[in-house]
Amino acid sequence: MSQRPEPMSLERVRELVGEPSEAAEAKVQDHVDRNIHRFIAHSPFVCVATAHADGTADCSPRGDHPGFVKVLDSRTLAIPDRVGNNRLDTFENLATDPRIGLVFLVPGHHESLRVNGTAYLSEDPDVLARLEAEGKTPKVAIIVRVQEAYLHCGRAILRARLWDPDGFALADHVPSMGEVIAARLGNTETSAGAIDEALAKSTYRNLY
Repeated sequence: MSQRPEPMSLERVRELVGEPSEAAEAKVQDHVDRNIHRFIAHSPFVCVATAHADGTADCSPRGDHPGFVKVLDSRTLAIPDRVGNNRLDTFENLATDPRIGLVFLVPGHHESLRVNGTAYLSEDPDVLARLEAEGKTPKVAIIVRVQEAYLHCGRAILRARLWDPDGFALADHVPSMGEVIAARLGNTETSAGAIDEALAKSTYRNLY
């Protein structure tokens, strides 16, 4: 295909896919109840979506021991900022646009949890103390004010066979970080293998 497809209107999309079911509309709630709390308490992984005021969007993964995201109260979550690449994409976005979207996953569970709301950054010592892991306290936390929370049906995860071990072999066919970095830098002296080895010895051992 040499040409980009033309955009379509939301009205046309709705005409094609139909209206949401009553259950799909009714499941959205504006707070964290006992069941939503249980899901977050068992989740070791969340995707964090934010956008800059200029319209630039970003989605980044966050992960740790199950329950690393803390429920401070029925309308407030706290996400620790662990050791990373220091790009601060999420932080820069929240400084200009507080809106945030989260998708929590629990390994082996078909449904995911979606949380939408607003967020800001905090260094409150009491909150940071609750987010301690492996003897390390984060320097910053993302505080999320919940506006919507609901489970998303498991069709996508089932179609992807995400938790099927047979699919793990797919990892052998995607480029490693070393391959990506070497190609991006055009570095002919340092091999992709050497970069991957260095990452394994330093970056990936320094998780906290």
